[in-house]
Amino acid sequence: MSDPSSWQDLLKDIVSDPVARERLASTVGVRPITLSRWTTGESIPRPINLRQLLSALPYEQRNRMAALLEEEHLDVSVSSMSDSLDELEFPFVRQVLDLRATTPDVVLFWTLCHKVFQHALRRLDPERIGMAIRVVLCMPPGNDGKIHSLRESVGQGTPPWRADLEQEAIFLGAESLAGYVVTSCRPDLVQNYGREHYQLPASWAEHELSATAIPIMYTNHIAGCVLVSSAQPDYFNSSSRRTLIGDYTQLIALAFKPEQFYPPEWIELQVLPSFDVQRGLLVSFRERVIALMTEAANQGQPLTRTQAEQLVWQHLEEQLIHISSSKTEAS
Repeated sequence: MSDPSSWQDLLKDIVSDPVARERLASTVGVRPITLSRWTTGESIPRPINLRQLLSALPYEQRNRMAALLEEEHLDVSVSSMSDSLDELEFPFVRQVLDLRATTPDVVLFWTLCHKVFQHALRRLDPERIGMAIRVVLCMPPGNDGKIHSLRESVGQGTPPWRADLEQEAIFLGAESLAGYVVTSCRPDLVQNYGREHYQLPASWAEHELSATAIPIMYTNHIAGCVLVSSAQPDYFNSSSRRTLIGDYTQLIALAFKPEQFYPPEWIELQVLPSFDVQRGLLVSFRERVIALMTEAANQGQPLTRTQAEQLVWQHLEEQLIHISSSKTEAS
């Protein structure tokens, strides 16, 4: 085999093995056909793609690839790669801080989270292969002072997920990756739902082939987690991606109030029913909110929509825990 004279030729040699091509595409976050198009010049990778490519290659191939890229005056040197992949750009961090300082309290949570979602999806899923990012919240403590479930809140995705995931929110409990992460107060991940048996509890949704969750912490208290799902298996192999997701989680934590964080010892999650069972109840959420607001107004004790929604969420949580407990007792 002749010595490659360009980075495209070197890449062509690397991806000539179908297994290697699949593995490299998964790590870089693109389709295998995209790698082939790069080798022919049919498609031109963006700088971030080239940096991800370098990061994914073994040491010797990485150095050779970097040298060939530099010959073409492409500034993707190995020395600058870690800063680009592992760290957020400070101008974006400043935008989030400015947003937090100037946004009215009533819309801060939604506005800040969506600002971060948009940036994260562009960075983590530039090829729009499929990713969903959700904020998962601790439900308020029950009468016993313990937190028994989590609830998906705001979220955003790229196809095959919907752009706005808030309408698909469900409850999560001890059976879920999010539940495990909130209980342990440390990040974790599932690399491939379909290939391996995991010790972690992990119920997964449609399209989801790998996932990671990062706890949302403040003064050693927890408010929930950020749950990131990918339509690709093994997507979270890259430590740079996990670092970025951790950074995004720190920014999302700025949208929370101190009272939304709970001591870890309050977390006692229950196992909750499946997605299908939950959606049978959640489909009536809006009707329940309107009915509750109407009833409260008729009694001379009007509720805001936010107050009514929180009460309905709590009623639904109680129903789901009861359903789960009844099934456990019956078995």
